[in-house]
Amino acid sequence: MTKDDPKATTTDAGIPVSSDEHSLTVGPDGPILLQDHYLIEQMANFNRERIPERQPHAKGFGAFGHFEVTRDVSAYTKAAVFQPGTKTDTLIRFSTVAGERGSPDTWRDPRGFALKFYTTEGNYDMVGNNTPVFFMRDPMKFQHFIRSQKRRADNGLRDHDMQWDFWTLSPESAHQVAWLMGDRGIPKNWRHMNGYSSHTYMWVNAAGKRFWVKYHFKTDQGNDFLTQEEADRLAGADGDYHRRDLFDAIKRGEFPSWTLRMQIMPFEAAKTYRFNPFDLTKVWPHADYPLHEVGRLTLNRNPTDYHTEIEQAAFEPNNLVPGIGVSPDKMLLGRLFAYADAHRHRLGVNYHQIPVNAPHSPVHSYSKDGPMRIQNVSDPVYAPNSKGGPKADGERYPEVATWAADGEFVRAAYTLHKDDDDFGQAGTLVREVMDDAARDRLVANVVGHLKAGVSEPVLQRAFAYWRNIDKQIGDRIAKGVTGG
Repeated sequence: MTKDDPKATTTDAGIPVSSDEHSLTVGPDGPILLQDHYLIEQMANFNRERIPERQPHAKGFGAFGHFEVTRDVSAYTKAAVFQPGTKTDTLIRFSTVAGERGSPDTWRDPRGFALKFYTTEGNYDMVGNNTPVFFMRDPMKFQHFIRSQKRRADNGLRDHDMQWDFWTLSPESAHQVAWLMGDRGIPKNWRHMNGYSSHTYMWVNAAGKRFWVKYHFKTDQGNDFLTQEEADRLAGADGDYHRRDLFDAIKRGEFPSWTLRMQIMPFEAAKTYRFNPFDLTKVWPHADYPLHEVGRLTLNRNPTDYHTEIEQAAFEPNNLVPGIGVSPDKMLLGRLFAYADAHRHRLGVNYHQIPVNAPHSPVHSYSKDGPMRIQNVSDPVYAPNSKGGPKADGERYPEVATWAADGEFVRAAYTLHKDDDDFGQAGTLVREVMDDAARDRLVANVVGHLKAGVSEPVLQRAFAYWRNIDKQIGDRIAKGVTGG
């Protein structure tokens, strides 16, 4: 095929069509004919080409690359993906949380940092953010949180009043809100931000020894941010600013990378640690558990079809490989169900067969039929069987999530550890991590947010909320809003 011999347009069935411009009609001026199957196909496909958007994390983009292990952590996990010298194909999707699919990239919002590792033992997925904590610790509140960040029922507008109403009635949100209202709330671009598992996971080594771990993907480009003024300008000038930046950087050959470093806690230490190590609103101070380098993630290939490779990408924390398990983190346990269920709704029950979601390792499952089933199934289609079908091997692949729990059935918060409270780590972030300039920007960001339609009862709770984080910062915010 040459430039002088272009590809012929076809129907989706591969049949050549005679025109890209004109419908089949009775004479040049007559009515359109129903037997114009190509016109019908064009209109019908157009009406159906939008799949439901994600509920949170609707706006995003991604790229492909690889993860290469640079340090030996085999003493902590037997997972093939983290063995010395291993190189694994990866997919990453960055996103905002609250915005819809067409919302600006530069709204103040956490950023999603979802990873898929196509390992030799199946797909390993990690759904993280650009912050090491989250707004809550119990999945019962997650749906309500997302609704408070989206749009009102009456006028369809986003509303700062209901955001602060929820936050101030949920004191566990303080740590994440302090992150959100600071510089990390609007990264300069996705290349200049960190990614975190946020959740605590379990690693198990070849001898069966267990560890609790947290993932930190540190950007090799350096952390950078946009001011509120810069972000507001870009929201109007280029709503896809972050997507464009990533795509263009990779196209230029400037491949962004992140160094994975892990915090590793001995299994038994969790019982007496001063913070509850499974509370998603808390961090493990690095002085207690320093970072261990593991490897480097590099992105070097843009998608060629955004819809099939990014919009249809399905990340789910229940995709765990041998050597990696979950923890008693309630939010993580809730997500094990929620993500896979969301994908079945958006993409259909056979979403794993979409090429971007298909593992690079062999699949031997008993899943059968359903919409969009494309992989052949052969008998036997049930287990147990005596017909040579696949069999589970508990000796080679024992259950990973081996931690015990007992007690009465209750609806209650986590048991408090020695230094647990809702505002302490948020205060440490403000006083010890931020410098004076960052604190000034924090105050300005919060003042601007609170002035945007927050009602009087909620406003007073917001002042008290920030004074609980830090008295001086709270007083400055109250003065900035009221002028008093």
